[in-house]
Amino acid sequence: MNNWNDTIVAIATPPGIGAIGVIRISGDKAIDIIDLLFAGKNLSEQLSHTLHVGILKDNDEVIDEVVVSLFKTPRSYTGENVVEISCHGSAFIQQKIIDACIKHGARIAKPGEFTQRAFLNGKLDLTQAEAVADLIASNTEASRKTALQNMRGGFSNVLQQLREQLLKFSALIELELDFSQEDVEFADRTQLYELITSAEKTTGDLLQSFKLGNVIRNGVQVAIIGKPNAGKSTLLNTLLNENRAIVSETAGTTRDTIEEVINIEGILFRLIDTAGIRASSNEIESIGIEKSFEKMRIADIVLYIFDCAQETTEQLTHQQQQLISENKNYILTGNKLDLMNADDIIKKFEGLDVLFISAKEHTHVNLLKKELVDKVISGQLEHENIIITNARHFEALQKVNDALIDIRQGMDDKIPGDLIALDIRRCLHYLGEITGQITNEDQLDYIFSKFCIGK
Repeated sequence: MNNWNDTIVAIATPPGIGAIGVIRISGDKAIDIIDLLFAGKNLSEQLSHTLHVGILKDNDEVIDEVVVSLFKTPRSYTGENVVEISCHGSAFIQQKIIDACIKHGARIAKPGEFTQRAFLNGKLDLTQAEAVADLIASNTEASRKTALQNMRGGFSNVLQQLREQLLKFSALIELELDFSQEDVEFADRTQLYELITSAEKTTGDLLQSFKLGNVIRNGVQVAIIGKPNAGKSTLLNTLLNENRAIVSETAGTTRDTIEEVINIEGILFRLIDTAGIRASSNEIESIGIEKSFEKMRIADIVLYIFDCAQETTEQLTHQQQQLISENKNYILTGNKLDLMNADDIIKKFEGLDVLFISAKEHTHVNLLKKELVDKVISGQLEHENIIITNARHFEALQKVNDALIDIRQGMDDKIPGDLIALDIRRCLHYLGEITGQITNEDQLDYIFSKFCIGK
């Protein structure tokens, strides 16, 4: 069992040497411990949310000149007394301070223990706590924006409103059970229908957002597919703005897949340059072609690139139909626009949704980037939508949705109120699992073990 009454300490800044290092200590004895080390001022007598410059000493040994930040309970991140020590960024100095804190009664914090204490002390709910980890791990504008919105309670507020309304109806239905002999209804079934309809839409929208949330969290796989010498490797180099792939006039130069990541408007796209697709008797090239098909099957988007001069309308139509039959999200990209008259190209492929570019001359490449983004988000990030990025939330919301369906079906079938109340309780249970109102210590340990130490 965990001891939540002791005092914990950890380095809050990344490992390594830097100008400044920050050490965080939290618990009932946090201020008392630092008082023993901080020379010249009694910190326990100082106001919360104040900074203090001074010397940190262990007995008579001077460790460092530091800035101490005080946050007194309950006005702190964890809800406990919290002290943050900004020292010089030497790993040796930081360890000396940690050792001195341990010597006077603190212990090393476990991964995520500061945020776990914030959750247990009611400073955050579980969705907000998990959003803290997502914010720390964010590496794009989209992931930062989504994590920050959830950390500030956007997702929590939606769930809390739904939970309060269901609790109200659950109480009224259960009250009816006490008057079952009198055949009375305290819960307005019409209002309950309206609530279930609204709740189903809310959970449906949240579940639908997970597809975008998964993209924000993990990125988008884009397979660049086409015939040999269509310009796949040139396009990869152009998108990356560097010579990553070997480019040659000789068809079949690319024999294996090349993968690189590019950030476009806050979304990570994992670009996969593949071997040109054609019939080949060369064993090595054939293996590369098979890998191309594998990458195409697992890709989120297939960017089919072709030579405008070489491809026929019939060939492109056949390729499009194949992509549609495989339910692939795709972009047809006509390359080598610089070698033909633009009007002739447009007329040649009239009726097909094609984006024409010149990878070599960088013509319309920005339009291609915009098309990639539109394929993924379709403007959804422009609004203050709640976006689910966490698989745990998604699974619990699916169970909430199933319970809502059962409540509606029960009312349609006019089943007894006690059975409807059971379904409402089941719905409330899964909502509570998301926010942490219903949980267990093993689950919490698993969630917070994925945090960094010091957070």
